[in-house]
Parts: sequence; structure tokens; C-alpha cells
Amino acid sequence: MGRVQLFEIRLSHGRIVYSPGEPLAGAVHVCLGAPLPFRAIRVSCTGSCRVSAKANDTACVAEEGYVNSALSLADKGSLPTGEHSFPFQFLLPATAPTSFEGPFGKIVYQVRATIDTPRFSKDHQCSCVFYVLSPLNLNSIPDIEQPNVASTTKKFSYKLVKTGSVVLTASTDLRGYVVGQVLRLQADIDNQSGKDTSPVVASLLQKVSYKAKRWIYDVRAIADVEGAGVKAWRRTQWQEQILVPALPQSALPGCSLIHVDYYLQVSLKAPEASVTLPVFIGNIAVNPAPPSPQPGPGPPPGAQSLVVPSAPPQEEAGAEATGQPPLADPVSLFAKSHVQLRPPAAFGAVPGAPEPCPPCGSPASHPLPPALCVSTGATVPYFADGSGGPVPPTSTLILPPEYSLWAHPCEAPPSYEQSCGSADPGLTPGS
Repeated sequence: MGRVQLFEIRLSHGRIVYSPGEPLAGAVHVCLGAPLPFRAIRVSCTGSCRVSAKANDTACVAEEGYVNSALSLADKGSLPTGEHSFPFQFLLPATAPTSFEGPFGKIVYQVRATIDTPRFSKDHQCSCVFYVLSPLNLNSIPDIEQPNVASTTKKFSYKLVKTGSVVLTASTDLRGYVVGQVLRLQADIDNQSGKDTSPVVASLLQKVSYKAKRWIYDVRAIADVEGAGVKAWRRTQWQEQILVPALPQSALPGCSLIHVDYYLQVSLKAPEASVTLPVFIGNIAVNPAPPSPQPGPGPPPGAQSLVVPSAPPQEEAGAEATGQPPLADPVSLFAKSHVQLRPPAAFGAVPGAPEPCPPCGSPASHPLPPALCVSTGATVPYFADGSGGPVPPTSTLILPPEYSLWAHPCEAPPSYEQSCGSADPGLTPGS
């Protein structure tokens, strides 16, 4: 009818990110070109998790609600020509989980306003989406300060008759990280055989679990690093760094339908050896542990310690006695390619959300609030049970052994120089 020229919801101070337990205040604004009779003006605040069985499907198979409140702003009457404002306020539950968006499910919060008009007249509606950030304090996770180390030993046959073994050990400096922090990886490879190994690959993986009629797993490689292979009878040490991009927090506390996990997988294709380290992504960084006194003289400043792999099997211990070359002293192994994925526009921090925290060691004039990241981007689904097999992927991913038996990519990713040469030196996750 042309009466309603403006009908919108404005949250106080232009905020779109709130914490659980906070009041959410705003106003419904109406601008009329002519008087408008109405039966009621209402506003509601809702928040829920909806999970579908197919990617990007609007049909919901599981739902969980967190907030559902409504207010009546005006009863039956007539609004005169001009501008009108109706303030409102809701109290968000203290247990509301962090907002999240994925191909199989979402945790969405919104405010919706409605003008109910008399019979045969058009009702008017508008809505405004906001986000909830429930910061995950990594220090609240049990054993977060414990060492993150995993090791495996694999047989390695060569020349049809001779058999050796390869010992793969991987460790990280921490078990939990925040957006913008550097994940430091160390891998030790002890090649106790006469055959060279394949290149070593490290991948930061994200696994999102959706509870529909059956569990659906989405696995995505966030970053890949590839190092050169290890020569026969060599022991090498590989140290690399991965910048943690804008990622949703681990676990999503308060939601029982969606769960987020992260892993760092270090693996070889030949022989088939793989170790997987669980890592946590949170919003409040791990407190650095105070240095413990070391008995006796310590190593000189700047010296790096070497993680020595476990002893080889007994039948391999006598390699030198059988005429096989002895193992050489450990050497450093450098990365031959490094792929740090940059989040696309639909993946990363929400517009208007707090900026990510700076990497550790970077100067900051004042502490920044934790970052809010709600979307996971493109993923590859896997189903936990049922007759149907995994959905074929469109790209090769390195997946934890319990989710897939695929081999590693045959072609190496772009080189480190190619990956970093075109990157913005001032790039920050979520930008």
C-alpha cells in the first residue's frame, strides 16, 4: 500500500556480537507515509541449532533450541504518519553456544519484528541476525599443558628380501592455539632401512560432526606442509610452523548436535606411517608454564634439543654386524612446499566481530577481544554408519586413518616461495 517506508531492527550501538548472559537491546524503527492501523507490534528473539541430512538442505532432521522470547511492543491501534521507535531488550541465556555455520548445520540467532495488520491487509516483517561468542578458555581443558607427542614404527621392505623399519615421531610446542598463533611442529624420522622414504607431509585437519539420523563427519584440510624424503640409513629432524587461520572454536560447548575437532597429522606414503596429534582451537590462549629448574649445566643459549626415536626392533639392531651401513648423525630436513590456506569471503570472521588476537610475541598496545569465526567453508562429508559409502571428494585430502584409507597426493602442492610470494605480508587470519 506504500504506507510503510521503513521497517527495520537496530541493535544498540550497532553491535552484532554478544556474550552468553548479556542483555541484547535495540529498537524497532518504523517510518510511515500514511497512517497504518495495526492489531499488534511484536518482537521476538530466537536461537537454535538445525541439522540437515544433505549439504545446504533447508529440510531439518534435528533441532535444538537455546532462546525463544517474545515481547508485545504495542497493542491494537493506529500509527500516525512519521517515524516511530519501539525499544526492546532480551536477556541471552548463560548457556548459549557460539554461533556456527556449516554445510550440514547451523547455530543461528536472530531478532524478528512483526506488524500484524487488520484482515485483508498485508502484514509486515523484518529480521536481524546477531552472533553469540562463548569464549573457549584453553586453560580450562584438562591436561592442556601436557606434551603433545606421538610415535609409530613401520616395517619397510626393500630388495625383496631385506627388511628395515622407519620410526616416525611428531610433537608440537602446545596442545591448544588461538587464531593468529603459530603452531610449531617437530618431526623426527629414523630410517633404519636401505631404501629412501617418500616425502613427509603434515596437515592441520578440521573434523565437524553433525548428529542427524546418523552421525555425519565433515573433514577438511586447513593447511598442508611437505618435506623431503629421508635417505636410507639416515635420521632427520623436521621443524615447521603453521599459522592458525580464522577457525571456529573446538567442541562448541552447549551444543549437542554439532561438535568440532582439530588434528595435526604427520605421515609418510612409503612406508605407510602416520601419527595424529589432537589440537584445540580456542579464544583464550594457554598460559605459558613457568620454567622449571634444570639440574646440572644446561645447553648453551639457542641450542635445540633432539628427540631421539625409540630403539629399532631387535632383528634390526644388528644391521652394522651384517655389513649394512650404520645410521648417520641426525640432520635437519627442510620443507619443500608449504600451503597455508587463506579463508575465502564466506569463511572466517564475521563482519563487525572482534578482530583476531595477534600472534604470540607480536606487539600490541592493548589486549584484543577473542575472534569470532562461524563458518567452516567447503568440506568433504563422511558417514559414520549405514550402507552408503563416503561421498567422493572433489580434491585430495590427507585424512586421519580412522576416517579414510586414501593415499597422499601424488603431486606436491605449490612451493613455499610460490605460496608466500603472492601473499600479503600484513595478512592476518580472518582479514
